[in-house]
Amino acid sequence: MPDEVEGPMATDPPNVPVRVASISPFLWFDHGAEEAVALYTSTFADSRVTSVARHGEGGSGKPGDVFVVTFELAGVGYTALNVPSEHAFNPSFSLQVTCERQAEIDAIWERLVEGGTPGQCGWLEDRFGLSWQVLPRRLGPLLGDADPAKVARVTRAMLTMQKLDLAALEHAAADA
Repeated sequence: MPDEVEGPMATDPPNVPVRVASISPFLWFDHGAEEAVALYTSTFADSRVTSVARHGEGGSGKPGDVFVVTFELAGVGYTALNVPSEHAFNPSFSLQVTCERQAEIDAIWERLVEGGTPGQCGWLEDRFGLSWQVLPRRLGPLLGDADPAKVARVTRAMLTMQKLDLAALEHAAADA
């Protein structure tokens, strides 16, 4: 007897939400997935590699090299594929890291940007080509404030920054 499936079936009306087991990011690296995952899992607490599959004889990669790595960052599951591709990462997909304190922003930024490229407004591209946003949790409330003049000051300050400076953003918000 097949497993019973919750959620809509082919006979259900359109637009019925479908229940799935999970949804998680799948990152396709041209090369360096194992090194990238090592950097990521060493940067964030509550992170670990959960499985590694290696290329075998006759596969798409060098035998013994990593093929697929599954891992967790801050408890969230990811999969990394390590196969040459014509598709590259780009900033239209990024991982957003929300930090409570400037010390967290500084530490994470420095680890991820090493060998990569800093961008504007808290964005960076790591040395593997993956885009990240390293942001203070306070940024959302500052940019969503009911006072448009305050929002404008915070926005102007943010646009001058690469790595975000929480104290400077707070100062811009308070500076009437």
